[in-house]
Amino acid sequence: MFSKRNCLLALLSLGSFLFLSCSLLAVAEDSSVRMWEEELVIPTYLAGPADPNPMFFFGRASQGAEGRIYPYPLYDNLTNKKVDKTYNMVYLENEYIRIGVLPEIGGRIFEGVDKTNGYDFFYRQHVIKPALIGLIGAWISGGVEWNIPHHHRASTFIPVQYRLEENADGSRTVWVGELELRHRMRWAVGYTLQPGKSYLETSLRILNRTPVVNSLLCFANVAVHVNEDYQVIFPPSTQYVTHHSKREFTTWPISNSRYGGANFDGGVDVSWFKNHISSNSMFAWNYEDDFLAGYDHGKQAGTMSVANHHITPGKKLWTWGNGPEGRLWDTILTDEDGPYLELMVGAFSDNQPDYSWLQPYEVKSFKQYWYPFRGIEGVKNANLDAAVNLDVKEDGTAKLGFYTTSAYSAATVTLKAGNNILLQEQIEIAPDKPYLKQAVAPTGTDPHDLCASLAAEGKELVSYTPIRLESIPMPEPVRAPETPEKIETNEELYLTGLWIEQFHNPALDPDPYWEEALRRDPGDARVNIALGTNYLKRARFAEAEALFRKALERLTFRYTSPKDGEAFYYLGVALKAQGRLDEAFDAFYKAIWSEAWKAAGYYSLAEIASLKGDASSALDLVEHSLDSNALNVRALNLKAALLRHLGQEQEASDVLATAFRRADPLDVRTLFETWLIGKNSGDHEYLLATLNHHPETGFETAVEYMNAGLWQDAAFLLNQMIAAVADPSNVSPMVYYYLGFVTEKLGESSQSAEYYTLAEKRPIDYVFPFQYEAIDALRQAMEVNPEGGRAPYLLGNLLFDWQPDEAIRLWEKSVAMDESLSIALRNLAAAYSRKEEGNALQQAIACLEKAVAQRDKYSIHFFELDQLYEAAGTPPEKRLALLEANHEYVRQRDDALAREITLKVFMGKYDDAIALMQGRRFNIWEGGARFNVSDCWTDAHLLRGHEHLAAGGYQQALDDYQAALAFPENLRSERRGGGETNAEVSYWTGVAYEKLGDSEKAKQCWEKGSPGERPRGRRRGGFFMPGRDVERYYQALALRKLGEEEKSREMFQSLVDAGTEAMKRTDAGIDIFAKFADQQFQRAGLAEAHFTAALGYLGLGQNEKAEEELKLTLQASPDHLRAKNVLADYYRSTQN
Repeated sequence: MFSKRNCLLALLSLGSFLFLSCSLLAVAEDSSVRMWEEELVIPTYLAGPADPNPMFFFGRASQGAEGRIYPYPLYDNLTNKKVDKTYNMVYLENEYIRIGVLPEIGGRIFEGVDKTNGYDFFYRQHVIKPALIGLIGAWISGGVEWNIPHHHRASTFIPVQYRLEENADGSRTVWVGELELRHRMRWAVGYTLQPGKSYLETSLRILNRTPVVNSLLCFANVAVHVNEDYQVIFPPSTQYVTHHSKREFTTWPISNSRYGGANFDGGVDVSWFKNHISSNSMFAWNYEDDFLAGYDHGKQAGTMSVANHHITPGKKLWTWGNGPEGRLWDTILTDEDGPYLELMVGAFSDNQPDYSWLQPYEVKSFKQYWYPFRGIEGVKNANLDAAVNLDVKEDGTAKLGFYTTSAYSAATVTLKAGNNILLQEQIEIAPDKPYLKQAVAPTGTDPHDLCASLAAEGKELVSYTPIRLESIPMPEPVRAPETPEKIETNEELYLTGLWIEQFHNPALDPDPYWEEALRRDPGDARVNIALGTNYLKRARFAEAEALFRKALERLTFRYTSPKDGEAFYYLGVALKAQGRLDEAFDAFYKAIWSEAWKAAGYYSLAEIASLKGDASSALDLVEHSLDSNALNVRALNLKAALLRHLGQEQEASDVLATAFRRADPLDVRTLFETWLIGKNSGDHEYLLATLNHHPETGFETAVEYMNAGLWQDAAFLLNQMIAAVADPSNVSPMVYYYLGFVTEKLGESSQSAEYYTLAEKRPIDYVFPFQYEAIDALRQAMEVNPEGGRAPYLLGNLLFDWQPDEAIRLWEKSVAMDESLSIALRNLAAAYSRKEEGNALQQAIACLEKAVAQRDKYSIHFFELDQLYEAAGTPPEKRLALLEANHEYVRQRDDALAREITLKVFMGKYDDAIALMQGRRFNIWEGGARFNVSDCWTDAHLLRGHEHLAAGGYQQALDDYQAALAFPENLRSERRGGGETNAEVSYWTGVAYEKLGDSEKAKQCWEKGSPGERPRGRRRGGFFMPGRDVERYYQALALRKLGEEEKSREMFQSLVDAGTEAMKRTDAGIDIFAKFADQQFQRAGLAEAHFTAALGYLGLGQNEKAEEELKLTLQASPDHLRAKNVLADYYRSTQN
């Protein structure tokens, strides 16, 4: 039991609500629900500081969607250093369950314990051990993670806001939530325990606080402890499951096909964890049931999820599997807590990725529930009151069990066969007293006629009748869309572009589909609106305006009032953003003719009226907005501010209480308004703490005041942000840029200039502007201080993902003013490298060379520079020299150090490379990393073994060959079986045995290395090396050693043919105008084509042709390791 301790309570009275910003909430001793905060020491593997370089989007995928990181920093610096760390845990507890919440790590549930039997119904970690799985890097397993609005959301490992709440019915609630920076939406989750209930209630609110439509994914990621006795239970009506993106299906629970990379041919019950050897995802194709469960048959305990399937249709099983991959990730993610499985539930989402829409200022509110259940051997149906299990054997024996989430002293159990009652008895049942009994059905009873039910207090709690499954066809998998020119109709072009945008597809851009539609029909209203809205999100307001006007030409033809006011509304948004308030006012008023746009339209009108200083009119307009959307927290806050300015403070307080209760219980503007009215010291303390720990919420609050022309309120809020920071030198320069802009609006030009000067002197590490409103502030700063380099740098950061050409111009201006800004130079390099001009790659290299020469050096700059060097064909000698000379910085990142290691292997420094790999624990990303040191390990041992072999050190060579696939644990290699290097290693091991005189072991090695299932080709060690072709080459050599010359020569000839055919496909050579990634890929393809042919010629003994192909290989890819070494290997093998 957790002990109580004394603390200072800061109770912030807000209507019927209480804010609790204290280290402990003391509750009455007789209360059945306790809520408190406690310092808890948890062994922790520390994550290092985030990278101060902004990470822009260049097509990275994360969980099937765009892996955009900006405006967050990248948290991929894992130290692997274990220390005891103290965390602030928030607990909820009643007589049945205890919940622990960690606001410091994304607001996740850290533990959920069934007190009746001690079962952890949520996976309980006893260590914090981050791995590289989250959208922005660090992520931990266990408990319950909230993924809004993307899977493994950006802030899953960083602190979120929280508050504690006492409710009138005796329940207690812990709220967690945040402002999501990519889309500027907010979400909040309330964890509630009630007296006498064994379930956890979660109340979710997702708020689109922006003037544009956004899409969202929402999944609760519930982790559970698993073992061989663990079974995932989808509702009995489930017949199929689908994979990510619905790209493939299989049957449930018995799969009879290949699925998710696993072979289930012959029939495998995939509901059991023990039957998953490899990682896999399975989404239930079920849209009629409200529950999802997992059950440990050994412990006779499980976890139940219950939610309204109309709102929460997503039901997912995910596992690492119990094979080598799963065991590896078990060690990466925990010390001793063992494997886990994820039981995910999705609201407004049934897949990953699967996104639904939130309209401007829309709020989605809903609830989900979890509870432990026990002692009933599984489940067939469940709801919030109870769960039922009914199993019928062939001999007619029926076992029925019930679990309830409340205690009932007189409940009635009934088992019927049709109208015949087979069993009926009155029982006492409770969460700590489940019911399980066996009955016998009459001979010949159809199990589908049985019905088990539980009733109490005049109502049926739960029932179940075995389902008669009707065969339904397997759904068709989703196919990738055709290219725009191949799509037949404009409607399909419009919808395809919309799907790409909605799902944040990382590989496709919606613009070409919409542009093709407009090429065919320039006036297509749907497409003009869609593309215009997309432009709004990229702050391309003038271009968006033109598209909306084009749409209105079509929609208002014959002076028609449109059926829908969307085009008028978004035209108003574009005009307002350009400062053309009168035109925007007219457009918004036309939009509210349409019911769908009344709420957003009236709110925008209210902002404009307030901007013009007409508070009374603004109040009337915001009232109209709230008539159509009472949950728009921005409208509620604006109403409260207007009432305050009009002297109606009590009415304003009532509005704020409503905002907290019904909209967003963590909204900072609501809190700020509350303090402005009440001047409560507790409110102020809580406000300052929030602004200090979550300054982005302050920026969002400030710009909301600015958007309504409440300049004095904005200035006051920004000054509170300064007061919230103990060390003034740590105040973000964006605070002063905004203050400069606001004070200029207030007519204080000299004060404004001082603020801009202060901004220019502030550190800019980790300063990543995310609001389009910052554009005007930063541009004004550039006008006031044209010699400053900071404002154009920051504006370039803001604009790059939206307007890359303008960002480049700004960064060029920044480094012209201050060339010591190494991050600005690096940003320019990243931007140039993606351009198509002929000298862009060299421009990029020049910028990064300047960046690494500055006083402030960053490991990632060396990594990125070496990538560019590789793309440009820079000699490996030069590349390695730079990395070795800066090893102190290079070693700070795994990916940078991996490049140094790879180059050392290439240059023959095998001992050095192996030493670096032995002395460091490398952190790999889920799904693959930007480096692969396990390949370097294999290559270094193979090549060092060759040197020993050539020198007559046969035992030393054998030792190296045997070590080539014996990866040390610190490399965290998933290649325990060796992959494509199996045949190569087997061949050379056989050669070593042959030299040692052990012909039998040599033969065994060559037999092992002879042809089997063809492996997949891949990229190895940072260099493009054709794994499949090297593998087949050594398979052929093994056949030759075994005396099968004819088969061997056939394989060598097939390599020549494959290489020659590949050369024909790449005969255009390297496109010097390609973006660097494309150019790198083209060089690799050409090098592999020549190398494949070279391997074949070597095997056939046509050495002159082989040498020519190897020269062409190295010409296309100077760092091709195999091209450098294979010829020497061949000569050695033919001489032995």
